[in-house]
This record gives sequence, structure tokens and C-alpha cells, in this order.
Amino acid sequence: MRLQVDPFIVPVCHEEIEVLYQDQYLLLINKPSVLLTLSGQHPLNKDSVHFRLVKNFPTARMIHRLDFGTSGILVVALNKQVNAHIGNQFQAHNVVKTYTAILHGHLPEDNGCIEFPIAKDSLNFPLQKICYETGKKALTNYQVIERMQDPYSTRVIFTPVSGRTHQLRIHSREIGHPILGCDFYASEEAFIMANRLMLHATSIEFNHPVTGDKIKGFSPCPF
Repeated sequence: MRLQVDPFIVPVCHEEIEVLYQDQYLLLINKPSVLLTLSGQHPLNKDSVHFRLVKNFPTARMIHRLDFGTSGILVVALNKQVNAHIGNQFQAHNVVKTYTAILHGHLPEDNGCIEFPIAKDSLNFPLQKICYETGKKALTNYQVIERMQDPYSTRVIFTPVSGRTHQLRIHSREIGHPILGCDFYASEEAFIMANRLMLHATSIEFNHPVTGDKIKGFSPCPF
């Protein structure tokens, strides 16, 4: 099992953060893969989305996160009130997000719904586990975009209804088709089939906290 030894020192991320949208209240940015959303406790893990953004946007607040290996779109609040407003939209499940992923093997169905309750795995931090006793409800819809032969895999669009930690990664494993390059939940074969976690936050929709207009952000998938 490929668990990180403590302390885990993240590799250097040379890619820049791209600002996709900006106004006086919020940012939409494109997070590179292998960049933390927030700085880690270890001094060598200081580099992160937040660490970089506050140099130009001192009031920046991270409303939500993407896993270290996941790339794609993030919403950043530029004041406390905006952070609370959009955070409430996340809690009410009024924010619509899609992710592009490449899964090991061929999914038999063109679309479907994955539903397994997720709980923290207290014996294997930071892993999550499927647990019908203590787990929280987690629901993921998927749509097959393409079935590929080289590598033997399936490109899908995920639309998570809930937002549990590692939800897409562990749900993919549970249906027998882990995300390629996943260091926590993929088989050894699926892990070595990609040079990164093949998961990208592609789009997000929410209501602007001041104008009320629908904000639709999009980040093209890099793989």
C-alpha cells in the first residue's frame, strides 16, 4: 500500500495558478496538480494555492479545497462575508460541480449513480473508508464520455451530489474502476498507468454572493 510516511514532503510545483475570473468579491482560479490548497504544518510544505494568492490578494480565503493531486477550478473569497455566503451554498448543496476523470477498465454502463457511505479510516489516516454504520451518505453521478483501449480505460464526467473527502476516488474504487494514478485507492496496475492523479475539477456553478447572478466557471481538462 502506497501510504506516505510522516512527514510527507510535497514535490515542488512549477506550474502557475491561472486566474479564470476576478471581481472585487471573489476569484475563480485553476489549481495545478501537485499543489496543496492550503499550506501544510511542515515548513517544507509551505507552498500552496493560498500561500501564493495572498501575495497579490491579501484577504483571500479558501472556501473549499481540492486534493493535492487534483487539478482544476477553485472558488476563492476575497472577504469574510463572501466566504460565508458561498460556504452556505456548498452546505445547502446548491453548488454544482463536475469533474473529469479517467478510470481503469471499461465501465459497463454509459451512466449511473454510485452511493456508498464514507467515514474516516482512523487506523489509516488520511484514508477514508466505506462504512454503513458510521459513514456519511455520499452520492456520485457519472456519465461515460469515452472508452479507450490504450490505456484500457474510461473517461467520465463525475457530478458529485455530496462533497465527502476523497469521495470520487473511493467511489471509483468501490465499483471496481479506480482513478488512474491514484496513490491511495487504486491498484498497483492502475496507479502506474498515469504520471498524475487523473482527476480534474472541470466546472462549477453557484450564485454570486452580491449580485445574485449565476456564475458558471469552466477549466478545460489538461489530459
